[in-house]
Amino acid sequence: MVKRTSFEGDSCPIARSLEAIGDWWSLLIIREALFGLRRFGEFQSKLGMAKNILAVRLRSLVDHGILATAPASDGSAYQEYVLTPKGRGTFPILVALRQWSEEFDDHPEEITTILVDREKGRPIRKLEMRAEDGRLLTPADTMVKLRPPPPRRRSA
Repeated sequence: MVKRTSFEGDSCPIARSLEAIGDWWSLLIIREALFGLRRFGEFQSKLGMAKNILAVRLRSLVDHGILATAPASDGSAYQEYVLTPKGRGTFPILVALRQWSEEFDDHPEEITTILVDREKGRPIRKLEMRAEDGRLLTPADTMVKLRPPPPRRRSA
């Protein structure tokens, strides 16, 4: 197996994110965790992954603080995988990927589900990027600039 490049020390936040969640299995595991799956066997059954690949991905997601292990909620000897706040923070990423696919997929008629508001049962709006003053932004309206250095600490 070819060793992939690590982006852990990269200064780009997108590359750094890919270090933690940049392969499709990890994103699908997170998707299923957001839907409520918690056990190794549930992930394996739902995703059809080889057990060794699933074990490596789950360990990586735990190591990156996206999932945590917890005793089984039913009191059995098993452990469960639960999303951390960092893991729940991936929700907008998955929604953005979903909406991108719904808009640009070559065969949108094959997508059999829609994401709806649980309370109202209505489809959710497309994610939007807005400026602090509420203006809708396009890529042409944004730019990347260097972050100001942190303030120097004064010595006592």
